[in-house]
Amino acid sequence: MTGPAATVELPHASPATAARTFFAVLWRDVFVTGRELLPFLAQVVVQPFFMLFIFGKVLTGIGYVQGNFAQILLPGMVALTGFLTGLQNTTMPLILDFSWTREIEDRLLAPMPIPLVALEKVVFGALRGIVAALLIVPIGYLILSGIHWPASAWPGVLGLIVLGSLAGASIGMTIGTLVQPRRIQIMFAVVLMPLMFTGSTQFPWFGLTNLRWFQVICALNPLTYVSEGMRSLLLAGQIRSIPLWIDIPVIVLALAVFLAIGVKGFLHRALD
Repeated sequence: MTGPAATVELPHASPATAARTFFAVLWRDVFVTGRELLPFLAQVVVQPFFMLFIFGKVLTGIGYVQGNFAQILLPGMVALTGFLTGLQNTTMPLILDFSWTREIEDRLLAPMPIPLVALEKVVFGALRGIVAALLIVPIGYLILSGIHWPASAWPGVLGLIVLGSLAGASIGMTIGTLVQPRRIQIMFAVVLMPLMFTGSTQFPWFGLTNLRWFQVICALNPLTYVSEGMRSLLLAGQIRSIPLWIDIPVIVLALAVFLAIGVKGFLHRALD
């Protein structure tokens, strides 16, 4: 698709013009989300709601898990929601844009470099992830009992939600640009379930000492460090968690690696 790509490269838009265009495109996507708010809320809230209800309320209520399990579960579910929402809301629009709607051609004609078009997709997916993760917090407070989050931890929690959503969106960019549309359902089945259940969202990572092989697998999942970072902030002194000085560099590294791979894949698809 050399026509639109060539048109983008020829004008060499100034940085100011490129920045204005970037935020204009981002605002358009946010505005469209506002018009589709109810479907978006249903998409991002239903699954975490039932996981919180079953694992944190039902199993606790009938005595199959300890009462303090809710304190361990909620930070993991917030991390999971932001991460996976960012991933899915970056991957699926890319698949649609490059295969069926061809809306990406209009974006490639915008006066900004092609990598910024890719970055806008990641930022928008991450914004959806941030909103979804924040929605889970009051839902968790309503469903679960014994939840106590210190106010001093909130700045760090917000920062981890942002980083986790960006990391998830970067992985979504990689999947959306490298996987063929006809194989995306298979890829989701192969990738999403392992990500969900090896991200230490329903259990603390250090609790896997007797399952060393599974602990190693969980350590390879970037989501583990978002979940453990949340617990490190919110449950300090209550349970043993991976410290923040490990969590944050690993999340940033995963974000940078997958973003670089995803943007390269986006350029390849855009120029193909």
